[in-house]
Amino acid sequence: MLASKEKNLFFRTACIPIKVMELQKLVFVALLLLTLISTQVFAECTCDREEDEGQKSEALKYKLIALASILIFGAIGVCIPFIGKIFPLLSPEKDGFFVIKAFAAGVILATGFIHVLPDAFESLTSPCLKEHPWGDFPFTGFVAMVAIILTLLFETSSAAYQHRVQSKSLPKVTEGDGDEENNGRHVGQVAAHTHASHGHAHGSMILVDSGSSGLSIVDRYRIVSKVLELGIIVHSVIIGLSVGASESPKTIKPLVVALTFHQFFEGIGLGGCIFQAQFKSFAAIVMGIMFSLTTPIGIVIGIIVTNTYNENSPTALIVEGVLNSASAGILIYMALVDLLSPDFMNPRMQKNRVLQLCSNVSLLLGAGFMSLLAKWA
Repeated sequence: MLASKEKNLFFRTACIPIKVMELQKLVFVALLLLTLISTQVFAECTCDREEDEGQKSEALKYKLIALASILIFGAIGVCIPFIGKIFPLLSPEKDGFFVIKAFAAGVILATGFIHVLPDAFESLTSPCLKEHPWGDFPFTGFVAMVAIILTLLFETSSAAYQHRVQSKSLPKVTEGDGDEENNGRHVGQVAAHTHASHGHAHGSMILVDSGSSGLSIVDRYRIVSKVLELGIIVHSVIIGLSVGASESPKTIKPLVVALTFHQFFEGIGLGGCIFQAQFKSFAAIVMGIMFSLTTPIGIVIGIIVTNTYNENSPTALIVEGVLNSASAGILIYMALVDLLSPDFMNPRMQKNRVLQLCSNVSLLLGAGFMSLLAKWA
């Protein structure tokens, strides 16, 4: 009888560690589930409209400062290439303009890679969007790639159109007329020379004869300036809207300096293209005004819709992400293909080692300074 009691006591004592281990497992599972639920709740809460952290009056003051600063310095930047007669160093015909333009191209390149493209990734990979389809495919890179391809197709089709128009305007050569034959040979020589130097002609300041089949540098810069302004306007509206809708002075303060710096040198790059495109005065003024007013208009719109705009809503995230992706693709393509490559492949720069060195350093400084601003904006 005593032996049976001792036996039962032994089994009960042996079962205690087992029950404790089971209890520990249950507690661990409960804590794990609680952690997962809390994480999900907080992830969903980030999709709601954030509470205002700063005073609205102080935020509005910084918004107005940003609006005025961006407007003034953007207008100055886009006008600099046109005041080359007053300041010869700033004239596009001078070597110094190559250095300034390289700096501006570096700013535009860094804007696309460091500022616009990461914002697009953040928007299109937000937990506020549905897992399907936004989590199944890298839409940001895809949209940027499509924008680059469409920009290339637009430029090439526009150039082909210009070629066809110029080819139709060629004088017809009739046999037996020595003068016309000489004219025909002259035109043919110009066309042959243009074709032979096509690899470098697009980067040169020399104008191709409008009667030849080659595309003049003026026509090329007209295409470049239009596409570049399109890419700038798209992301400028989004940036202005974000600044205008924000009610946190801590967020707006660094953006004032960063956006002013960015708008100024971006204006120099665009203004240089507009100047080299030799638009009529009215068209050049309109393009300059559109560039200068785009970001301030976005800020005004943001101020108006401050109480209703939710930057974390799925619709806002998708629209901003897609537009930023397209804008980043356009800016990267334009900076590399249309701004940097023609100037750096220009025989005028390649024959001048000092100019080449200064342009290389200027490019690195422009891209470096704009990249550094990403720490604050």
